[in-house]
Amino acid sequence: MQRWNGWGDPAIDYPLPDGGLAYLQQRVGVGATIEDAPYDQVLASLPPSRLDPAPLVETDAPARLTHARGQSLPDWIALRSGRIGAFPDGVAFPRSDQDVRRLLDFAARDDVHLIPYGGGTSVVGHINPATGDRPVLTIDLRRLDRMLALDDVSCLATFEAGVGGPALERQLAARGFTLGHFPQSFEGSTLGGWIATRSCGQQSLFYGRIEDLFAGGRLETPIGPLELPPFPASAAGPDLRQMALGSEGRLGIITRAVVRVRRLPAIERFSAVFFHSWDEGLQAVRRAVQSGLPASMLRLSDAVETETTFQLAGRPAMLRWAKRGLATLGYGGGPCLLILGATDRRLRPLALGGLPAGRPIGEMWRRSRFRSPYLRNSLWEAGYALDTVETAVPWAQVAPCAEAILTALRSGLQGEDERVLAFAHLSHVYADGASVYTTYLFRRTADPDESLERWRRLKEAATRALLSHGGTISHQHGVGSDHAPFLSQEKGLVGMAALAAACRSLDPDGIMNPGKLLG
Repeated sequence: MQRWNGWGDPAIDYPLPDGGLAYLQQRVGVGATIEDAPYDQVLASLPPSRLDPAPLVETDAPARLTHARGQSLPDWIALRSGRIGAFPDGVAFPRSDQDVRRLLDFAARDDVHLIPYGGGTSVVGHINPATGDRPVLTIDLRRLDRMLALDDVSCLATFEAGVGGPALERQLAARGFTLGHFPQSFEGSTLGGWIATRSCGQQSLFYGRIEDLFAGGRLETPIGPLELPPFPASAAGPDLRQMALGSEGRLGIITRAVVRVRRLPAIERFSAVFFHSWDEGLQAVRRAVQSGLPASMLRLSDAVETETTFQLAGRPAMLRWAKRGLATLGYGGGPCLLILGATDRRLRPLALGGLPAGRPIGEMWRRSRFRSPYLRNSLWEAGYALDTVETAVPWAQVAPCAEAILTALRSGLQGEDERVLAFAHLSHVYADGASVYTTYLFRRTADPDESLERWRRLKEAATRALLSHGGTISHQHGVGSDHAPFLSQEKGLVGMAALAAACRSLDPDGIMNPGKLLG
């Protein structure tokens, strides 16, 4: 069960510590407590469904409400204020490829728009219905959750695409394997969603991104099924698997996937290293990845993120210990924290330089890696809105791009005399560059439209900054509707025409997830 208007399981709470609240009030200002729209009131606002009765389709109000929005900040503003706008007219829960095929045929016959739905964790508007005259049917794939086969000789596993992260790993672990794909949304997202948005797990340096793990599968398109055989390699023309990767529901529905798996590693360790400065840490991480250091993760926080992490972790004793110890060793002027992941006993933190701080901080990060998103709920209730911007650039542009994004965000609301807390980390690293992941927080207002306008200004300013430094508009969250206005600046006119032609080829009637990816 998931919160209808927030992150994750409603039984799990991540309270904001008193020290953390005082820190935010000092950095941003006192947040205003604003009541959310009650569930019953929002439920009563749903318009009647425009769908005729059909097999597999549910039109009850609770199902339609819980599938109306994802997890972006605009989604939160809409849900918490009750100003949601558009709802799906129905929700279907297929249990087989054949069920999905029947739903595609139903949509084509009755002129219905379809939205594929995995775990509902999209932060860029992938699953939001567009307004219009045509009915909208959301297809929730989470009942397609079985492992269908495991080839332990070839290390290939076949899953139905609606399987969630924890269920996928449990089924593999029972046979001694892992996929190793651990995005922050791991507990709530699905394999099909990872493929459709080109997801990247936290330990991608060792396990690979989803495009490295996706070996083949099946895409049910409006004109028929597209089978994607899991060849180890092929020179037979363009790789059609790339049509499924990042397709965001525009070409069809991913119903099954063959993925490359590994034997469970002998060790899985996380430790901490401190650097005097962001620049010192950047150089150390770049040297490490270019020299082939056997790490599974190199996650470097800037000084503001390092401080904020300790302040919001609710660990005042650890914070005091860290500050005293770092100051004594000459790291008192804004140290930067690196979390180092290892699946190889040969890896020694000393190889990076900096100040190795052992495993306690790293293990604290590991324990909270999927729990920390719940802090969004507590921050919202304390009067603060939080969002992220992520990009990837070559190493030569990492430092200036990060600085430009942070400057754009921190100055973005000065005209309203509002402060923005913004900080960054490297989330994923490559031999030729890195992903810069920026988090920003600002005070929300009693007027949802004003809060949304603040977000728009900050989002646009940050995106302009990253584009000016040659960054991609999305490293790991896909395009959805939020990034769609900027896609042509990355793909160019010819690239956009090619994508549009692919959509027309597989979806000639335009029934699949309108408004996403291409806008």
